Amino acid sequence: MTNLLPNLPDFLPRHRFGVTEYPVHHVRGGTSTGLVLHARAMPPAPLLRDELLRHLMGVPQSGRQPGNRQVTGLGRGSPTSNKIFLMDVEQHEGQLRLVSTLAQLASEHGDIDWSVNCGNMSSSLHLWGLDSGVIEAQTIGMQEVDIRNTNTGVVTTSRMTRRQDGRFVDAVIPGVAGAFPAVDLFLHQPVGSKTQQLLPTGSASDKVAGYTVSCVDVAVPMVIALASEFGKTAQESISELEADAAFMQAIRTVWSEAGLLMGLKKRDGTLMSLAELEHSETIPKFCIVGPALFGGNIAVRYFTPQAGHASLAVSGGCCLAAACLIPGTVAHGIAHGVSVLGTDYADNAVGIENPAGVLDATIVARQQQGSISIMSAAYRRSAQILLRGHMPLYQASSELATWLANS
Repeated sequence: MTNLLPNLPDFLPRHRFGVTEYPVHHVRGGTSTGLVLHARAMPPAPLLRDELLRHLMGVPQSGRQPGNRQVTGLGRGSPTSNKIFLMDVEQHEGQLRLVSTLAQLASEHGDIDWSVNCGNMSSSLHLWGLDSGVIEAQTIGMQEVDIRNTNTGVVTTSRMTRRQDGRFVDAVIPGVAGAFPAVDLFLHQPVGSKTQQLLPTGSASDKVAGYTVSCVDVAVPMVIALASEFGKTAQESISELEADAAFMQAIRTVWSEAGLLMGLKKRDGTLMSLAELEHSETIPKFCIVGPALFGGNIAVRYFTPQAGHASLAVSGGCCLAAACLIPGTVAHGIAHGVSVLGTDYADNAVGIENPAGVLDATIVARQQQGSISIMSAAYRRSAQILLRGHMPLYQASSELATWLANS
């Protein structure tokens, strides 16, 4: 890698026809799209920084604009296409690593959420680093780059591979038509994200409200249930499942009671009540699993938990993949063709069939004396540079225009 921005003119604003133009990479990571900018080229004043981001995405500078189509910017209306990463590099243990900060925008108003990360968009950052020259490209073979996210403090490792002809190894992923450069993003030490335990109930499987479930916490706490015990196959459409009121009530009962067994807590550290679990929009995640029919290892229908997911969330996919490797879990009993864990850490691939296709996950794990250790969990995404260039800022405020002119 090289250390970077101030000496690289491609990262700096330019001026043409009396208008300042700002440098952008428009990218796709997984099923999300957005912009990647360099943090050192941003105005240091938060008000000017936020104004700039709103101009780039075409969202209101103030107030609300219902139905805004973002025709003046590069956003595309949905939250998954209103993401901007501000990027930098830093030294860590003798190596340069990428530093990412996500700004999540919305189409109808100018508020910016700085509290979250995006796993899908994060898969574009390695490719952006190579494309922009921040990262030195290897001629052939596998390359790994660490990425520290400032929103969450989480460090991931991105892995890409180049072929002999110089092109990247490609991947086809659910929700994206065609093959594009493959990216594996590894989440480090993912066990016990909310409970500090791999199996929060102390058992690989439990009976909850009369149903057999496994409660597993890898990247996210999740309740995994047998589809067959609900009269389902895990091949149904999400709309069909959501239309079955009896089914939805049954799984709500199961995830709520299982959440109590898992000891899930609120942000203040107190235990969640049954009523809070019943109305939770975030944890625990829930899924039903069945036999794979289309080349994967297991089939799933995933809930977040109140609503069905059109495909499978990244964190949920990592959790289910890990569960497939743990003897005694519901997932392990249904999955076919998965690895048997050895005594040394190794990559274990799991293909998870979902409504959008097959999500490929990799679990780095081992088993020693009956105890399973998981070092990292990875999900496969694909990434794409949509464009690179400069966007004219026709409506920049005088303060922003002055800063840009002097930068």
